[in-house]
Amino acid sequence: MRYVHTNIVAEDWKSLADFYVKVFGCTPVPPERDLSGEWLEKATGIVGAHIRGIHLRLPGHGEGGPTLEIFQYDADHEHTAPLASRPGLGHIAFAVEEVAAVKVAVLEAGGGAVGEVVSVEIPGAGGIEFVYLTDPEGNIIEIQRVK
Repeated sequence: MRYVHTNIVAEDWKSLADFYVKVFGCTPVPPERDLSGEWLEKATGIVGAHIRGIHLRLPGHGEGGPTLEIFQYDADHEHTAPLASRPGLGHIAFAVEEVAAVKVAVLEAGGGAVGEVVSVEIPGAGGIEFVYLTDPEGNIIEIQRVK
C-alpha cells in the first residue's frame, strides 16, 4: 500500500496550480484532465459532473511520489471560511528551510495568514517552528521547520 494523492477542489484550478508551482516548487504531471461522462457521474454522485484540472508532483519525493490533485467542477458550491479547527481535512504541510521567508512568498503570491509564526518544544518529539497560512482559495497550509 502507498499514499497516492490529495485532492483540492478549486474555484480556478489553473490559478491555484500556478500558486503551488510558484511557491512550493510542485511540478505538473501531464496530461491536464478534462473529464466527464456517465462513469464520472456514477463515481461522484453528481449528475452532469464535469471536472478539469491537473496533478502536481509534491516536492521531495521523486518521479513516483504523491501528487496534489487540483480539480475544478463546473457546478458552483458554497466556500466556507478557513478555520484550523474545522472538521475534515485540516491542512497540508510543507517542510521548509526558512519559515519566515516562505510565509512572505505565500502572502506575496496571494495566500493569507491564519495565525502567527510560533516556535515550540513538543515533549518527546522535539522542537518545531511553524505557521498556518492559506492558499489563494482559503485552503490551510502549514509551513514548518523542525529544529
